[in-house]
Amino acid sequence: MLRLRAWGGRYLCEMADLTRAVPLLRSTLADQERVLGAGHPHILESRNNLAAAYQLAGDLGRAVPLMAATLADCERLLGAEHPTTLRFRNNLATAHYTAGDLGRAIPLYEQTLATRERVLGADHSHTLAARNNLAVAYEAAGGLGRAVPLLEATLADRERVLSADHPDTLASRNNLAGAYQAAGDLGRAIPLFEAALADCERVLSADHPTTRIVRRNLGSAIGRSTRDMVEPRADLAEGLGVEEDAAGRRSL
Repeated sequence: MLRLRAWGGRYLCEMADLTRAVPLLRSTLADQERVLGAGHPHILESRNNLAAAYQLAGDLGRAVPLMAATLADCERLLGAEHPTTLRFRNNLATAHYTAGDLGRAIPLYEQTLATRERVLGADHSHTLAARNNLAVAYEAAGGLGRAVPLLEATLADRERVLSADHPDTLASRNNLAGAYQAAGDLGRAIPLFEAALADCERVLSADHPTTRIVRRNLGSAIGRSTRDMVEPRADLAEGLGVEEDAAGRRSL
């Protein structure tokens, strides 16, 4: 029954029904701690999922400390290189990123990427996700000189490993176009946004959330190109970038 309740909480998160998800995940965690004990692996997952629900609800004041405590327990119980530990480290980095705390997010993303490359290999899908996340964080911090080459490499690797039409590859195409736009290189940004939009409409549908984001980004880039002669701006594309391996996983 507890596992069913935990699954129900995750499902409600995925449906963005956070008013029901958060209380269900909170009560499930309390009952699991009482029945299973604080060190049980299911407890770690439930704490991670509750923290993710807090984050989705915008309650970072609860999400970040719970993720940090969960990561510390996971490192102690499972080890620093366990796949679950790597996932939780990525999630904590993403929470810091969402909170605008790039000084904490970037080192965690760097650590996650380095460990995934060593443990999983450079071509593993989780490694590619970690590379994407780090590049997006670099861009948010103004480090386009590091972000653009990393996004270019990630897109090339995703096209080679996952295929040109994989949703993660489509996200990478959008993210690279956004970085080109942020760097003022609209000559490369606009054609890449156009290609990404055409692929999203063909693969995902015209009304898919990712397609709508790419469409808005293309409109922003085209609008900027017509205004630059009068009003130069440094608008960033709406990112698809940070991927969370948690309840309510997203591929931005």
